[in-house]
Amino acid sequence: MPSSASSIDTVSEGEAISTALVADRLRHLQPLDADDSAVRAVRRTREINLSKVAVAMSDTLAFVLAMGVAWVLTQIRVQGDPVSFAEYALVAVLATPVLVAALASRRLYQARFVTRRSDEFRRLADGLLLTVVGMVMIAFLLKVPVSRTWVVVALVISIPALWFEREVVRQFFRRRRVTGRSTRRVVVVGNNGEAAAVVAMLEADRSLGYEVLAVVDGEVHGAPEDPSQPLDLVARTVNAVRENSATGVVVTATAMDLRTSNRLIRVLTHAGLHVELTSALSDVETSRISVRPLGRYPVLYIEPVLPYGWRPIAKRCFDVVVASTALVLLAVPMAVVAALVKITSPGPVLFRQRRLGRGGEFFEVLKFRSMVPDAEARLIDLRESNEADGPLFKMTDDPRVTRIGRFIRRTSIDELPQLWNVIRGEMSLVGPRPALANEAQDWSPELFNRLRVRPGITGMWQVSGRSDTGFDEYTRLDLYYVDNWSLLVDIGIVLRTIPSVLAARGAR
Repeated sequence: MPSSASSIDTVSEGEAISTALVADRLRHLQPLDADDSAVRAVRRTREINLSKVAVAMSDTLAFVLAMGVAWVLTQIRVQGDPVSFAEYALVAVLATPVLVAALASRRLYQARFVTRRSDEFRRLADGLLLTVVGMVMIAFLLKVPVSRTWVVVALVISIPALWFEREVVRQFFRRRRVTGRSTRRVVVVGNNGEAAAVVAMLEADRSLGYEVLAVVDGEVHGAPEDPSQPLDLVARTVNAVRENSATGVVVTATAMDLRTSNRLIRVLTHAGLHVELTSALSDVETSRISVRPLGRYPVLYIEPVLPYGWRPIAKRCFDVVVASTALVLLAVPMAVVAALVKITSPGPVLFRQRRLGRGGEFFEVLKFRSMVPDAEARLIDLRESNEADGPLFKMTDDPRVTRIGRFIRRTSIDELPQLWNVIRGEMSLVGPRPALANEAQDWSPELFNRLRVRPGITGMWQVSGRSDTGFDEYTRLDLYYVDNWSLLVDIGIVLRTIPSVLAARGAR
């Protein structure tokens, strides 16, 4: 018996040691478990859930209104419809839970899946198609012979209706984020150039919805070799999350090694925090990137830039159709502008200048003349007054500009003759700004990539402030377009050009 009791005591003592060891290891591995900051993060999640409910209610209201409009249009077309308004209303109301479920299945209530409008539109169309199918099934089960016209019109109307409603919601949350509300409180981990660039971007653009509370040095100081022990970086990140009640962490992948980032992400995600891992691909359009497994590593696949195939053909067709239509519609206003230029200043109506085109070939760009005839000769005397950085020349009160020239430059009317350059194939509606030969002498080798595409009347640089943006930003935007252009991007830039021109943003 004594030996038996002794063995029991030994087992109990061993279990106690094991329990203490396990508790200690778990405390190191999950230092945020049952932490007050985790509780606050949950509370924050509840606030986000309330926002999702509000968006779902907004979607439901837009959908029901679209169904009502569809019913009115159906009654105009279908005479003697045997189905009453109450029966149509019953089907529409019963379809609203199907709508919310369909949109939720397309992840339209998660902000990270609706950052790009094109993605949101595609998901919205898919969700509404499922909803209409569900609506037909509901009508069949209720034995309500709703008009097929109503079903088709309902789908056609609900897509733009919810798209408009979603755009209103987007702008509402954007204003809230700009004013410091509806933001994600984050800690950034990293100490290299990528981390600094990420922090600068998040602080400069509040509409992204991030509030940077702290930046943790990404270096590991005196990390133990024993993998069961906590890394110094993990401890410092956990302390920063605790002290600032952060709900998310942005980890710059290039700032640390694989083992460190894996352990850090494991600790943070098990605590329920939102973790985002950046990459060095700052100027690659996200639609060209997909994540796929390569063994046990998730890798980013980047679609190649294809200068051939149907896309360039579609772009050229778009250019010719829009430019031709614009020349026809604007023929009379352009004739009036030409007469005003001729009457108010001696010299030719059109200003012609040799510019660099695609592949480095020169062409003659056309503009309504907005300066005195000897403007280029007088440029040498004004070089010291240049207000732009890099090889560009910009001057707020350029004495060479004529009276009518100030107006047509501010409204960009002076560039309308370039529509003829587009038809001739020398330019595109959208592309990098056509550059002078002497500007190219100061380009970096990388910037010559802009000559891979046709120059454009408008482009990313123009809709981003034109003269108000620096040369570095001008370079980045041009190269971004060259690498990521598509017909949808071109259409978006053309649509954004209209308000930019009307507001005369950055025009000189």
